[in-house]
Amino acid sequence: MIVAVLTAFDAHAEPASFRNDVMAVLSKAGCNMGACHGNQNGKAGFKLSLRGEDPEFDFRALTRDMFARRTNPNNPEQSLVLLKASAQIAHEGGQRFKEDSAEYVLLRNWIAAGANDDAATAPKLARLRVTPVQQICVDPITEVPLSVHAEFSDGTRRDVTSLACYEPSGQLVKVLPDGRAQSIKPGETTVIVRYLDRQTPIRLAFIAARPGWAWSNPRAQNFVDEHVFAKLKSLRMNPSELCSDTEFVRRAYLDLLGTLPNANEARAFVGDRRGNKRTKLISALLQRPEFADFWALKWADLLRNEEKVLDAKGVQAFHRWIRQSLADNKPLDQFVRELLTARGSSYENAAANYFRALRDPVTRAESTAQLFLGTRLQCARCHNHPFDRWTQKDYYDWAGVFASLQYKILDNRRRDGLDTHEFNGEQIVWASAKTEVKNPRTGEPAQPRLLGTGEPLAEAEHRQLERLAEWITSPGNSLFARAQVN
Repeated sequence: MIVAVLTAFDAHAEPASFRNDVMAVLSKAGCNMGACHGNQNGKAGFKLSLRGEDPEFDFRALTRDMFARRTNPNNPEQSLVLLKASAQIAHEGGQRFKEDSAEYVLLRNWIAAGANDDAATAPKLARLRVTPVQQICVDPITEVPLSVHAEFSDGTRRDVTSLACYEPSGQLVKVLPDGRAQSIKPGETTVIVRYLDRQTPIRLAFIAARPGWAWSNPRAQNFVDEHVFAKLKSLRMNPSELCSDTEFVRRAYLDLLGTLPNANEARAFVGDRRGNKRTKLISALLQRPEFADFWALKWADLLRNEEKVLDAKGVQAFHRWIRQSLADNKPLDQFVRELLTARGSSYENAAANYFRALRDPVTRAESTAQLFLGTRLQCARCHNHPFDRWTQKDYYDWAGVFASLQYKILDNRRRDGLDTHEFNGEQIVWASAKTEVKNPRTGEPAQPRLLGTGEPLAEAEHRQLERLAEWITSPGNSLFARAQVN
């Protein structure tokens, strides 16, 4: 609880930390959200960084902007930030906290102590731990108390349950300021728990008791069934009955070949009396040329194999390479490694067309993360991701991994002279030695870093994509495995 935190401050005679306490209060009160002062243009002349991603900017806004009207160390109670947030004077955002609240006391104590920035001494937030990470509640249980602990770089650990922000992904639950998640209606949902620049998703499900329900105990055909059945059982749901043969043959053909079976194929399957005929049908369809045709079309769409950016000859070469990879049953990790490390002519080394279509580092970074890691990073281009753990620094450090790629345009017979995105001719994709991406917020060069890892890449620029390919397809990368399975 915040009260306990404040008591600890008093006991140790320590003022509140701007970096770790005041910034948290601004987030908890909603002051730095996009609908309030975190808006791109601020509100009523007062602008904060969105979701508190730039503490240095916020410190200047609170203590220097508008002739320092917002904080008054000589008379803390008259500080504008307290008067407005507690609604003692008119505030368009309404009352954010009361005068006797822990938030008010914390801000007041920080102002009274001099309203200082402790950037040089405050420990950095290293990890955010939330319990439970996942929980299924069966009626009559309709509430789950969440516990949030912050671990800092100096080894200290604090209970920040009442300082954390809680953002449910839907309307199934509400989370009270003290961390109690309450069911609104049955269902499964995700809650984003955020404190300072870290956030963690947790999954909660509130389900009806369903008196008389009993697990039907279906037989698993494979390990996928085992996982699906375990989830259904935990949610007190029985799987549907097996579909009929006519439904199965239609679904199998559509899913694997993108076409319906002809009348003779359908009759032959339905009339087959073998117990393993469904498994045999799947194996047979995987061997047909239509399988490679159909899935090459899907992969070509994902990999942006389009004439506008590749030209007709490049599209044909890239499509042939994709289709042949599927026809040869090339392992998916090998397929991805070849895409990410391909260099040379867009005609002679068809896999190089993957990067030919992605003309700048940030587009390469976003596309690669979405395709091969199942992660959408676009929001973090402008600010810390509101629904995931990625920060703006994570985004640009990741983009820095792709900065070495360059293009040599051998010939460009563009049909539309006004369209700078159109290409028509062979290109050479190659890696240069000295390139960089800058973080627009700090103005500093990004440090190329694999997504979610702590250390910058040690490899030379022209070797970084080889390291990237090894990391993405490594057996220990659960993001790659999960994305490709889905």
